[in-house]
Amino acid sequence: MATEGEPLPLQTPAVRKSRKAVVKARFADEVRFLGSLLRAPRSVGAIAPTSSETAMLMASHIDLDSGLPVLELGPGTGAITTAILGTGLAPLRLYAVEYSAAFCRLLRDRFPGANFLQGDAFDLPASLGEAAPPAFDCVISGLPLLNFPKEKRAHLLQTALDLLEPGRPFVQFSYGIIPPIPLSDPSITVTKSRWIIRNVPPARVWVYRRKA
Repeated sequence: MATEGEPLPLQTPAVRKSRKAVVKARFADEVRFLGSLLRAPRSVGAIAPTSSETAMLMASHIDLDSGLPVLELGPGTGAITTAILGTGLAPLRLYAVEYSAAFCRLLRDRFPGANFLQGDAFDLPASLGEAAPPAFDCVISGLPLLNFPKEKRAHLLQTALDLLEPGRPFVQFSYGIIPPIPLSDPSITVTKSRWIIRNVPPARVWVYRRKA
């Protein structure tokens, strides 16, 4: 504690440095994201990484008590990954399939201990390989599904739900007003969240489940 006549200790520079580091990291992620968008526009569905509000809403569907791992599809620069691990999920319980080799390298450095697999999320058996667990607690997807044909989206949903116990969720965010994956199977239900305005563009979270 400072005595009378002594200057108070200054802590502002440390705070500013911390904020500067955060802003710098976010800017670097946005540069990487936009670079990926320019190189492969079909594989990136947004003009900026997913907002923390959207990511936390998606991660809120994880049941930590299940003891099962979580599968993330299309983690990109790790915005949703950060929210997933922020729930308290152990990194070893996270499996993620990312198409970009550059993003995979970034993610492995940023989230040590988690399982990042380079591959095609639309071919989950090949991408996960034989070492993958037989079942997951939930699937959380940041894939730009609206960039792909309906048949391909439907196949992904069925494949992902096959990795889950009935009733457990496949979680997807989307910018559209209709479900990102149209349903023709009466055994599957879908719900949607409110609009998340702070996301760029505004988004909603859709949750698909196979009836128990």
